[in-house]
Amino acid sequence: MTKRTSAKYKIDRRMGENIWGRAKSPVNKRDYGPGQHGQRRKGKLSDFGTQLRAKQKLKGYYGDLTEKQFRRIYGEAERVKGDTGENLIGLLERRLDAVVYRAKFVPTIFAARQFVNHGHVTVNGKRVNIGSYRVKEGDVVAVRDKSRQLAIVLEAVGLAERDVPDYIEADHNKMTATFVRTPSLGDVPYAVQMEPHLVVEYYAKN
Repeated sequence: MTKRTSAKYKIDRRMGENIWGRAKSPVNKRDYGPGQHGQRRKGKLSDFGTQLRAKQKLKGYYGDLTEKQFRRIYGEAERVKGDTGENLIGLLERRLDAVVYRAKFVPTIFAARQFVNHGHVTVNGKRVNIGSYRVKEGDVVAVRDKSRQLAIVLEAVGLAERDVPDYIEADHNKMTATFVRTPSLGDVPYAVQMEPHLVVEYYAKN
């Protein structure tokens, strides 16, 4: 079982946004922070606070990554030629758990990590059980035969609240997904605005 440091809905409440666009998010009813003083936390954020919030939101979206994991990915994005913010998004979207989530094999990014860890997924025919595994363009991710009738898979395929993005070609009859290309920020179907440039500013100062 994957250690989940924060439930997805707690992250929504903390951010004050429905960051996955799920119909059951408590933010749809209460768009303020948790706790007895939550409604009084609407003060204007400083530049540092805005940058920190952008980083927390992006970390949370990909399954509440640890700071060590996220900082390592950011370091790689910084070393690659091009825009660091765009590179960061591309690296995050190439994580195997993110691809499994995008392909609608499971309903949430948290379920995707657990699904991969439990050995239900193959990459190019070989079983991979590491959620952070980085797929390459042209890689074929598939749900193993014996896992295709799991309730969590059948539920996810039928979800109407999100679509498979065009940088992934998914076949839900065969339960395969081909990672066509590394997306840019504008290609990724975030339910709320993500601001990787603020993450770059945060790390530039800290």
